[in-house]
Amino acid sequence: MATDFRVRSVLVTGSNQGIGLGLVKQFLRLPCPPQWVFATTLYQDGPKNKEIEELLSQHQNLVLLHLDVTDLESINAAVQQVQKHVGECGLNLLINNAGIRIHTTLATETAKSMMAQYNTNTIGPLQVSQAFLPLLKVAAQRSLQEGLSCSKAAIINISSAAGSIEVMLIWDRQPNIGYRCSKAALNMLTKCQSLVYPDYGILCVCIHPGWVKTYTTKADLTVEESTQGIVRVLSTLTEMDNGTFVDWEGCRIPW
Repeated sequence: MATDFRVRSVLVTGSNQGIGLGLVKQFLRLPCPPQWVFATTLYQDGPKNKEIEELLSQHQNLVLLHLDVTDLESINAAVQQVQKHVGECGLNLLINNAGIRIHTTLATETAKSMMAQYNTNTIGPLQVSQAFLPLLKVAAQRSLQEGLSCSKAAIINISSAAGSIEVMLIWDRQPNIGYRCSKAALNMLTKCQSLVYPDYGILCVCIHPGWVKTYTTKADLTVEESTQGIVRVLSTLTEMDNGTFVDWEGCRIPW
């Protein structure tokens, strides 16, 4: 655990299950947990929110927001809710984690499938980052820290080595054409953000969480192992890491 990691506020999209939920748990377990942890879910209610709702009853600093990253009205409503809680302090850390994966091959991929994955995995992080940018700017401006860090202000995009053109992670098992293309595009988005947002004091990095046991038990890592590693990496990121693609252990991933 990153015992010395301090961040006033963090928002994790797609955090009612899987890696997003795991990240929320990691932040709540920090020795000095954030003043505000914002979890988001696509679902208004129901069994898919059960675990995050149980956490709500145990942590007063946890806030659950409804958020559809493909819907601007939903995004703007979430911004307003976050604003009410953070006030003049702004939002320190935005983690764009929400994503979808549709199993396809070159023979079965369709325009509809690809667009659905682009809308959530690439355009979603773009629109969420744009909407929360004013709050991230406020956090950066109020910080006394020099340089860039996740404690000051940062956008972290959860990507995948499946989107690395050089690595092509688990191609032989899961071709998933649209998913790979959407994550490659997310990597480019991160690089673009990293060339503009540091001027406002905001760090921009994309992270490969590893091959995690979310959709399949055949994967290498548990959610606990992956998210514990991610939070540890987040605690170490500086301006030297801006615009890079790293994994849950902090190792650089080729684009």
